[in-house]
Parts: sequence; structure tokens; C-alpha cells
Amino acid sequence: MTGTPLTARDVAIRCVQLMGDGSPAEFEALVHPDAVNHESRAEPPAARGRGPQAFHATALWLRAAYSDLRWTIEEAVTEGDLVVLHTTMSGRHTGTFVTYDEHARPSGAFPATGRTFAVTQTHWCRVADGRLIEHWANRDDLGQALQLHWIPPTPGYILRMRLALRRARRDRAARAYRAFRP
Repeated sequence: MTGTPLTARDVAIRCVQLMGDGSPAEFEALVHPDAVNHESRAEPPAARGRGPQAFHATALWLRAAYSDLRWTIEEAVTEGDLVVLHTTMSGRHTGTFVTYDEHARPSGAFPATGRTFAVTQTHWCRVADGRLIEHWANRDDLGQALQLHWIPPTPGYILRMRLALRRARRDRAARAYRAFRP
């Protein structure tokens, strides 16, 4: 980066793009320590906190399910400290995508289909002190589910989903056991 401070628009754009390729150091540089992602309610426990580590956890969660993940910025509008981005998210579904309930327990699992997708999203980003401090999103989850053939599910895919969910729950239980073992 140059010595020129980033604009709120620059920060918001780069923070969305970090989800596909950002390092922990980049998240530390661009995400405020008190930053909150208002969309984290279906994400894993590590993504539900505040600050750069939580945002990085969201990125790792997405990257575990999707390869070639990227966001194309179609439009960016800035009003004071608020930046609205109209984007296209695209990638390939190469890993199991796990969703989580309000208690951060696995509630759904979508095994890899190998299919590509491209869906529109709108990201609302508030920037403070040159860093992202709040994030909201509107996503085309139905369009993504249709492109990845999650819906309508075939009987074979329903079975794969149930097995993947069982695995995700077992893995979560094993991690919890290891964390509390003396």
C-alpha cells in the first residue's frame, strides 16, 4: 500500500474481497477491533465474535466450502461513513458447506457438488477510523442453492446431506471434548 490513506469506499471493497483471498494480517489492518458482522448468525462459533479474527473465521468458513471464491464489485456508493456495494460472488462448491443454529451447533450441511455459481449480493459497510466496523448483507441464497443443485434435492443428495450433517456434529463434539479434556 502507499502512504495515501484509504477511502471508506476502498476499505469496504477490500474487506469484501478479503473473504476470498485475505490473510490474517490484512484482516487486522482493515477490520476494526470492535467490528461486528450482522450476518454471522448462521456461521460457526469463531465467526460470531467481534473484530478481525471473527471476520477471518468467516472467510475460512467460506473458503472451506468454495474454491475460486471471489467478489466482483459492480457498483459502490458512499454516503458519509456508509458504503453500499453491489457485488457478484462466484466460486466452485468443492467442500461441505455447514450452517449453524442460534446455539452455534451445525444445523445443515451441503456436500460438495463441484458446480460453479455466480450470485448477486449487496453489502452495507460502515467504516470508522479507516477500518470496517459494521457489515450487513443481502444475498441471493435461493439463486445459489439452485445453481449448486441443492434444491430441489435428489434422494441421493438428501442422504449425502444427512451424512455430512452427522459428520459435522460429530466433529464439533470431538473438538469440544478435546477443548475440555484435562
